[in-house]
Amino acid sequence: MRKILLSAGAILLITGSLRVQDIKTKDVPAVVKSALTKKYPEATKVGWEKEKGNFEANWGGKSGEDNSVQFTPAGVFVEIVKAIPVADLPKNVLPYVKVHYKGAKVTEAGRVTDAAGKTMYEAEVKGKDLVFDENGNFLKTD
Repeated sequence: MRKILLSAGAILLITGSLRVQDIKTKDVPAVVKSALTKKYPEATKVGWEKEKGNFEANWGGKSGEDNSVQFTPAGVFVEIVKAIPVADLPKNVLPYVKVHYKGAKVTEAGRVTDAAGKTMYEAEVKGKDLVFDENGNFLKTD
């Protein structure tokens, strides 16, 4: 039984690490780098990750992640997440967190704009991204 649990833990660790992976700029397809430069010419000192098959560029702010933008491998824009103060989340978000994650705090917040121009919000709680619509209604855990 102990070996089975250890094996299951190793599988979870391995698959979890495949979800988000830091990558070097040289490993990002030229079409993706070009799409970033065209859409966000102000992006400098960009760090790259691969997440769910897409390429994510991060730049700005003290953490280097005030802006996170995702592109498909073909260079098609998916979404941008701009970091915001927790206080700028819609008014329904913090009460939701208080009820569903007792004692937990929102550690990061972001305004998400997808390719269609739809706005959503992310609130990071206990290492998970909770996604809310523009009115602060809970949509999903990402």
